[in-house]
Amino acid sequence: MKQLVKPFVLTALAVAIVGCSKPEPYPVSEVEPTEERDRMAYALGSSVGTFVATNLTNQEEAEFVLDRQLVIAGFVDSLKAESKISQEDAEALLTQMQEMVVEQRQQVIGGKAQAEGEAYLAENAKKEGVMVTESGLQYEVISAAPDDAPKPVATDIVEVHYEGTLIDGEVFDSSFERGEPAVFPLNRVIAGWTEGVQLMGVGSKYRFVIPANLAYGEREVGGGMIPPNSTLIFEVELLDIVEQEEAEMPAAEVQPEESTGN
Repeated sequence: MKQLVKPFVLTALAVAIVGCSKPEPYPVSEVEPTEERDRMAYALGSSVGTFVATNLTNQEEAEFVLDRQLVIAGFVDSLKAESKISQEDAEALLTQMQEMVVEQRQQVIGGKAQAEGEAYLAENAKKEGVMVTESGLQYEVISAAPDDAPKPVATDIVEVHYEGTLIDGEVFDSSFERGEPAVFPLNRVIAGWTEGVQLMGVGSKYRFVIPANLAYGEREVGGGMIPPNSTLIFEVELLDIVEQEEAEMPAAEVQPEESTGN
């Protein structure tokens, strides 16, 4: 879950009055504003509303439900400088809420992902051509490299093309789609990658099914794109082992990119 910021208390009219039949004492727009400053005002409210609506929806996915009418009331009272709680109390409550939501998402969403992942791993292990290592990493060879092709070690820097998906097939990251391979130190990615890519010869392409404990574990990654306890699938093509002096590499992780939302 993305970290909440102070403006959370500035909840938006845009999330208001969903499914309510009785009149509410909050302004509701009937038409799009036309004057420039009116549009600016509406855009500000819309931006805050989108932020809050996203957070509320994420929380509700984890069965952590807040009364939306009270969210709206807090927004209106704050605009009128009539908040019923102090800023200090508000910040403490929001911090407490964040911690509770993270724990709830791990239990509810992470628990579901864990069960589904274990079932997928059990079925995938039965498929012809699938190998299972001692750690639980599963792999199959899509295309093999020549027998004499070099293989990387954990301290090497590798150049790869890859696509990562959840077990339902949803793509969360793909260098193929970007049209540019990735280069990174093999010992600075998730454990399943570090182990799996060392099995590959340059020029080969493998499919890896990585259990949660070899991926991101209980962490939620990419703003929720990868839920806690997710089993991940990667198709990886090893293009090259890069000479150390040719690359100055920062710490890296294969994960959804913020710029694409993947």
